[in-house]
Amino acid sequence: MARRKKEPQNIHRKNISGAAEQLFMKKGIENTSMNDIAKESGYSKATLYVYFKNKEELISVLVLESMQKLYDYISRALSESDDTKERYLKICYGLVKYQEEFPFYFQMVLETINIDFESTHFLPEEKATFSIGEQINDLLVTFLENGIRCGQIRPDIEVLPTIYSFWGMLSGLIQIATNKEAYIEQRMGKSKKDFLSYGFDLIYHSITADGREA
Repeated sequence: MARRKKEPQNIHRKNISGAAEQLFMKKGIENTSMNDIAKESGYSKATLYVYFKNKEELISVLVLESMQKLYDYISRALSESDDTKERYLKICYGLVKYQEEFPFYFQMVLETINIDFESTHFLPEEKATFSIGEQINDLLVTFLENGIRCGQIRPDIEVLPTIYSFWGMLSGLIQIATNKEAYIEQRMGKSKKDFLSYGFDLIYHSITADGREA
């Protein structure tokens, strides 16, 4: 315990949030108490409240971390190519990798994010999460606008509605491929990878300039 006291505050916060993440994955957020987190992390409950005001703040920290990881995946994918189709597929497979490595975070970024910052009742992490989400949207807006300019993406699409439609379709496709992998292989004769490739192409073709692969 003496060693712990000498560790930086960010290490204690990381230990606690890491334990909370594992419990949230196993039991769900609603079924996890601060007592559970204290036991899992090896800290007393009183010590938890030194580093986090409550479970809500803990959750907000994890959501912020998840959004930052998502930004990194998408930013990296977009930086690796100039071709619209290649960049789109890199985003798709970046999301697949993200879901495989961080399934809990993948679910969390799809949850409701606070956008009301006029009141004083919000956590700093919530505002930071919103800001990173807007940065992700800006990356994708630029991606689509570049695709339109080079003639690979339909010029009649509404950019922001298209981005959010993509989120819904891609995240749903990835989740189904993960949850129904055995069924897809048995009923369709497709591997998870082949099923995702088909789905990604189908979604992309819906916004190409001629309705076919650009």
